[in-house]
Amino acid sequence: MNILVCIKQVPGTTEVNIDEETGVLLRNGVPSKMNPYDLYALECSLRLKKHYGGSVAVISMGPPQAEAIIKEAYMMGVDEGYLLTDMAFAGSDVYATAYALAQAIKTLPDVDCIICGMMTTDGDTAQVGPEIAEHLNIPHASYIKEIHEVHSDHIEVTMDMDKYAAEMKIKFPALLTVTSTIGTPRLPSYILGKKTEDKIVNRITLKDLNDQDPDHYGITGSPTQVIDIFPPDHTQISTTWEGTSKEIASNLADDLIHRKIVMR
Repeated sequence: MNILVCIKQVPGTTEVNIDEETGVLLRNGVPSKMNPYDLYALECSLRLKKHYGGSVAVISMGPPQAEAIIKEAYMMGVDEGYLLTDMAFAGSDVYATAYALAQAIKTLPDVDCIICGMMTTDGDTAQVGPEIAEHLNIPHASYIKEIHEVHSDHIEVTMDMDKYAAEMKIKFPALLTVTSTIGTPRLPSYILGKKTEDKIVNRITLKDLNDQDPDHYGITGSPTQVIDIFPPDHTQISTTWEGTSKEIASNLADDLIHRKIVMR
């Protein structure tokens, strides 16, 4: 089974500046790391490779320095890495990001299963994985918490539906996004790091894609734009009521109704 994992480099700190004009994160000079949720996708993929054979590759979209997380993936046991990088992709929203990744995936050798983390810590949209599947016109399932069996033409999984779980059979090629219950990520191996320190990261640019129209990528190809962005309000206000338990309960109920947290 040939598996492709989508990974992303995210800021390693919450102290990140924002471009006030575009609403895009200013990443230059900011410490970066692999998106934590992608580590679970990597672990899942490497376990599948161990049990069923095949290969594991990773793909990321980002600036040239994003090669660092692909090198880290090599140190975990990944066979091949691809970096989709071009100034034409700068400022992409989730739709344009998913479209660019889908176009890049079309240029790669046949992939049976694409695995993604359930979301990224810098966006928290959980949309890119499913949108990639839609652009590729392949089945997908999100929030996979367990993989049961892999067959030649399908995979059997359990999807976390919050209040209940759903067992599914998904035909290949398919895309899955996995949760943190899928398995504890392994640490990068020093030995693998020495073996792969000269391993090349394959770069993909706009000119390598079938669709080379720059209007389909980056800010121009993004149907959504950030209107305003601001830090969360950490102001805390406390209210104290005195009286009998019945009076306090009545005051609390009236306050919750006034705030429209509950309905009368």
